Amino acid sequence: MRALRLIAALLCAALPASAGLAADHPSYGPELEGFDYPHEVRRFDFVSQGQRLSMAYMDVAPARRNGRTVVLLHGKNFCGATYESAISALTAAGYRTIAPDQIGFCKSSKPDGYQFSFPQLAANTHALLESLGVHRATILGHSMGGMLAARYALTYPQATERLVMVNPLGLEDWKAEGVPYATIDALHESELKTTFETVKAYQTKFYYAGEWKPAYDRWAEMNAGMYAGPGRDRIAWIGARASEMIYAQPVVYEFPRIAEPTTLMIGQADRTAPGANRAAPEIAKRLGDYPALGRRAAAAIPGAKLVEFPGLGHAPQIEAPADFEAALLKALAE
Repeated sequence: MRALRLIAALLCAALPASAGLAADHPSYGPELEGFDYPHEVRRFDFVSQGQRLSMAYMDVAPARRNGRTVVLLHGKNFCGATYESAISALTAAGYRTIAPDQIGFCKSSKPDGYQFSFPQLAANTHALLESLGVHRATILGHSMGGMLAARYALTYPQATERLVMVNPLGLEDWKAEGVPYATIDALHESELKTTFETVKAYQTKFYYAGEWKPAYDRWAEMNAGMYAGPGRDRIAWIGARASEMIYAQPVVYEFPRIAEPTTLMIGQADRTAPGANRAAPEIAKRLGDYPALGRRAAAAIPGAKLVEFPGLGHAPQIEAPADFEAALLKALAE
């Protein structure tokens, strides 16, 4: 018995410090099993890159249709469920609302060796919409989803009624600004360190201007829970490939070619700058200046309108949903 206790003590000592905290927060399956979405989750099955894949999505019909559809594209650390409040506001206003989880994310397939690119994710999204008979829609993207929304509008202009980007990534080219490249192997090692505590610390600093509220716990647990579950390593590889995609595939240089009516919605306290921790201090401190980046992007996109949210950070749809939804519905009605 003494020997067994000694072995148990040695095993506990070998565990990382964060392991003891994992019990305080839920873990989820590789397709976010165990995390409930606010509406029915449907599946779009298709073949891509030689693999049979399944794309999860919510398709929520309004009680009284206005004939228009809004497609909500999530960010890297978010899911379709993050738009829970926005979906309610949009459907109440008469909009059919579709919120997919991109391949590799949340409740969708996690394929091995998938080549992630914004054109590929745009093609997947377009195929989903075509399968649903949606041939023209407003495309709204947040964070990484903002980069994807811009790529979608550039690739499928006839299918894009209006473009809305909410604190999108990619308003600056980090490589050109001096952020060093990180290999996918290095990014994978970094992703493996993801816990609720690291997610909360990062989002508090960059997303919420240093102030954390209990309402944010659910979304941080959604993100971190997959890294605590049985699909941890696969989730980390996909996260690494997605991070490399964001770094290596800038869309900012193509903003002048966007022809659709465009609205930029920018939380002014946002300082998100992926990879800034790899840059020299003098470079890092000038990155992620969203007030300046938003104004520059609005000037580059023909006819774009800029909506600024003073005091809000990277995720205004979470931080101040009523303000965000009022501004969004106003923009869509113009």
